[in-house]
Amino acid sequence: MELTYIPLLAVLVSLATVPFILLSSNKPNLREFWTILAGVVKFILVLTLVPSALEGEAVTLTLLEIAPDLPLVLKADTFGVFFALIASGLWIFTSFYSIGYMRGHNEKKQTRYFASFAVCLSSTIGIAFSGNLLTFIIFYEMLTLATYPLVIHSENKEAIAAGRKYLTYTLTAGLLLIAAAGITYSITGTLDFQAGGIFGDVELSHSMAVTIFLLFLGGVGVKAGIMPLHSWLPSAMAAPTPVSALLHAVAVVKSGVFGVIRVVGFIFRSQM
Repeated sequence: MELTYIPLLAVLVSLATVPFILLSSNKPNLREFWTILAGVVKFILVLTLVPSALEGEAVTLTLLEIAPDLPLVLKADTFGVFFALIASGLWIFTSFYSIGYMRGHNEKKQTRYFASFAVCLSSTIGIAFSGNLLTFIIFYEMLTLATYPLVIHSENKEAIAAGRKYLTYTLTAGLLLIAAAGITYSITGTLDFQAGGIFGDVELSHSMAVTIFLLFLGGVGVKAGIMPLHSWLPSAMAAPTPVSALLHAVAVVKSGVFGVIRVVGFIFRSQM
């Protein structure tokens, strides 16, 4: 297997199990087998990228080019592999905990739960391996939509209210992120993450730099739980306990923190 395709396989493996999870609705053992299998295979795939990451080599795969200098790119650099390794490793433990919790509490709609869980995992690894802002935004919003069914899983009044609040915060943040990316592309002609910052030697006025930075910070800061953008997080604890673990430790908040570091280190570094 060529190393180039491993980031793509790492993203797709849990997505590929979603149909099997749905088809195994009446066979809980088989359904949960697919869940664990996806987590273990994904972790192994990410592990194979560690040697190249430790050598400072990035594994890059261009999926398609939407417009000139605007491709969908997966890039497993050192930082991305580190994040993917933590997320995929924790996911295995969270999956086992989810199985015990969901069975022990006789929760309803377990199939929807595990299917959404699998999509969340693919979204998180996609975020880790995004080679540019366009790819990042797609997976970032995919994570938002995939976690919504988990937040409202109980479907009581409190959970529905928490879900609405979650979508209000995260989708608004997505709009800010898209606006920031659009301005960045209009100025630089690229959305590729760069170690020295996307803006490089581009001279920005103080007001423009602050405006763009605040747009980016608003876009990624909601999922990171940065004050005062954090109030959705306590409300989302209306979800089952494993979802709380997912939101805090595995996917959403960590993806937000990952996004903040991408913004500071790979977009604005030369401007700081």
